[in-house]
Amino acid sequence: MKILAIGDTADNSISLKKFIKNSQIHLITFPRKQAELFTLSDDVERFDSLLISKQVKKINQIKDQFDLCLVLTWSAARIAYLADLNYIMYFVGGDITEPPFEKMPKSLFLEKPIHNRNFFERYFYRRIFDNAVCCIAATEQYFEKLKKFRDDAIRLDYGFVDTSIFNDKIEHVNLEKKKFTFLSAQKFGLEKGFDIIFEALKYCKTDFEILQVEWFTQRTEEEKMKIKELLSKKPPQIKFIPLIKRNKLGIYFKSVDAIMGQMRAGMLGGIERDAAFCKVPILCYIDQSKPMIINEEKVIPPFLPKSKNPKELAELIDKIVKSKEFRDKLAYDEYEYSKKLYHPEIAAKAWENLLVKINKKHSSINKNSSKIKKLLENKIVEYAENWIYKKKMRNRNIQGWGKEEYQKLTK
Repeated sequence: MKILAIGDTADNSISLKKFIKNSQIHLITFPRKQAELFTLSDDVERFDSLLISKQVKKINQIKDQFDLCLVLTWSAARIAYLADLNYIMYFVGGDITEPPFEKMPKSLFLEKPIHNRNFFERYFYRRIFDNAVCCIAATEQYFEKLKKFRDDAIRLDYGFVDTSIFNDKIEHVNLEKKKFTFLSAQKFGLEKGFDIIFEALKYCKTDFEILQVEWFTQRTEEEKMKIKELLSKKPPQIKFIPLIKRNKLGIYFKSVDAIMGQMRAGMLGGIERDAAFCKVPILCYIDQSKPMIINEEKVIPPFLPKSKNPKELAELIDKIVKSKEFRDKLAYDEYEYSKKLYHPEIAAKAWENLLVKINKKHSSINKNSSKIKKLLENKIVEYAENWIYKKKMRNRNIQGWGKEEYQKLTK
């Protein structure tokens, strides 16, 4: 089976491509900029344009080489829909909790809506969603939201950790630590719970530092203001360091004493999953009401803390700093749990079994919809990107990409 994967989040598609043995996966993703380049593998094809019309043209040129399409992110699904493919949508992050077809969906972490799309945009994204041959989500939170919109929603909690990069045999680097050191390699923002972490640090009694990578989430003006406000209250324990490339991240996990994970979502992110395989203690808030599913059994991850209470987090931080026995036990429990769900051989088997079942129902990657309908939809999108994307959003995109790179990607 040959699978075309479009888009990626937290290296899910890259790991699928690397570890599935009985299928071939070709990944093509979008141009990346600045911090995003630090997370991208070299073995990935990228679109050479930001223009949707050119991305669709690229997919149309190669699609007949494949049996099925897997998309991550709405941008990827948009391309697959316009190219008239049979595609699977895999949801991670806020892609399903804040779907673009809902009117003024609220962010999980901000009180105000994150966007307010017009009727035609919402209709278009709903068409994209409804035309997926199936939709997959991991974790209780994402699956429950997905079920509201698709009766045929599929839950698959198995994910990948690249054990060639993340394992307990990695040699560490000399960070010249002067005190107990945590590493926080996640994006800095409200969605990761840094307001909770900052509050907890006020109650800590031990001496330590937290190395935080300079990686900021600023999708909206409100988020920019919230981050600016947070940074103005930065505790003395926080020390910012340059971004770390993904293929070097395991070395840094092994070189610090513990990992500071996210404290708001209530579930593990990519950073925490990867770090667990390096057998270092990790602090990450886990919602006790949202178990994971391993071998059809519900299991609560053994990560701590069990609540978002800053005082509980402070007590755990102090305990990690003071007690080697506690650190070692926590790291062991976290690793033993994680290898049952995120070991690449186990995850690859679960994913491949599912993909084979889907492929039996949809033997061709081509949906073969009405040619007139697809031509009309593509013309509308081409018009929209020329008059909205290039003009209305031009200044914002130049700011993000730089004028020269933006012009090159929109020719």
